[in-house]
Amino acid sequence: MTDTTPHDAVRAAVLTVSDRSAAGERPDDAGPVAVAALRASGFACDDALVVADGADSVAAGLRRLLAGGARLVVTSGGTGIAPRDQTPEGTMRVIDRTLPGIAEELRRQSAAVAPGALLSRGVAGVSGTALIVNLPGSPKAVAEGMPLVLSLARHALDQLTGGDHCPVQVSSRPAQVSSRPAQVFSRPVPPFRPCP
Repeated sequence: MTDTTPHDAVRAAVLTVSDRSAAGERPDDAGPVAVAALRASGFACDDALVVADGADSVAAGLRRLLAGGARLVVTSGGTGIAPRDQTPEGTMRVIDRTLPGIAEELRRQSAAVAPGALLSRGVAGVSGTALIVNLPGSPKAVAEGMPLVLSLARHALDQLTGGDHCPVQVSSRPAQVSSRPAQVFSRPVPPFRPCP
């Protein structure tokens, strides 16, 4: 399915990082969750781009999405400690400045539900006027991380283009979520609008 959002919407993109999905051995279940959340928030977002694990493929995928005009890129997968989990390394090749607070908060929120989340090495940062955020590869982890990403996106993207400060609303409690793309969140996520 392709994007049906108005043409003036801010462009977002999703990069799924998985050897097995890239080889066609299993479907990408996490990328569509992020795509659905971005579309529900008013972003223009094509279906996820799937690449193999490894820093080179991640960096190339991110550069391709940024060249296509994405201002917000969410990655899914490759953030753990397995030998081929190199999404953070590939992301660091592309970003200009890190935003460690986003990755720290994502880990904190996830660890409250599943302590294994502390093994995630995901990073967040900016590349030019774009925001890039790494999420783990499970649909549940993506669904749990997207509310935080979306709550910060408006402010971050506005700041990256020299805008004034606008209010950021971040819930201190984890959202009740569904890892099925059609039911991303049990509570509504406000649509994306640039700061006034």
